[in-house]
Amino acid sequence: MIYTLENECLRVQVNSRGGELWSVQTGDGSEYLWQGDPAYWGDRALNLFPYIARLTQGKYTLDGKTYEMPIHGFVNSSELQAEEHSPARLVLKLTDSEETREMYPFHFVYWLIYELKKNALEITFAVENNDSRRMYFGVGGHPGFAVPLEKGLAFEDYCLRFDADKNPVRVGFSEDCFVNGADSELVLKDGRVLPLTHSMFDQDAIVLRDMAKAVTLCSEKGSRSVRVEYPQMDYLGIWHMPFTDAPYICIEPWSSLPSRKDVIEDLAKQENLISLPAGERYENRWRIVIN
Repeated sequence: MIYTLENECLRVQVNSRGGELWSVQTGDGSEYLWQGDPAYWGDRALNLFPYIARLTQGKYTLDGKTYEMPIHGFVNSSELQAEEHSPARLVLKLTDSEETREMYPFHFVYWLIYELKKNALEITFAVENNDSRRMYFGVGGHPGFAVPLEKGLAFEDYCLRFDADKNPVRVGFSEDCFVNGADSELVLKDGRVLPLTHSMFDQDAIVLRDMAKAVTLCSEKGSRSVRVEYPQMDYLGIWHMPFTDAPYICIEPWSSLPSRKDVIEDLAKQENLISLPAGERYENRWRIVIN
């Protein structure tokens, strides 16, 4: 089912499958969200839970038992139920089931909350641990944005402009996209600008830590932009399909990282995961601002 949110600035659509953003338009009908061309990438804006990116061999261990889970977890392939829907607010919910417990042996409730505030879409990930033991997980967003945002401009006319004069750290990844410990400084132009080129993704995603907590997709040749704010996220993924001229870019706020290279992670020991005690609730808010 497709839900619609609308105010004087934006019209947003959300698919109940995965709670995936389906459309983000301004009042003149201009579309800012990538529309999922399967020739490049068939998705639009995945939500990631309870694990972000890849597990080595698709497996992890917990309390001495081995479990299997697909890339980015299972929310993105689950049907979420609407708990609340008004013109400016949508609350979707996923509760654990026999199917989820085969992959992730916890009793939980996961909420995905979308709220329009003028020209901004605020997104909240909320997780409640209804189990008798501590839960370990990650949450993240994987939205794709159209590039260029305006006719007459090219992909290479755009950049990502970070909010602070600070070179972030690029997390080291192996060729098959696992953490390998080879972190390095990412030197930004003028201290805060990352110019876009298609070839920058030939080694797949660029994942950052110790970065500014907001970034803007923009062009000096145009007037439209997308700002992503992620004050509670420790990592930021930047991606489009490698070795293509894909006309989009994903700006992905992450709370945690994928598995280490050749390590089947013990979920209770992976240091960057969220650790939520029994009976407690976790929330993480981030925003997409359209200009």
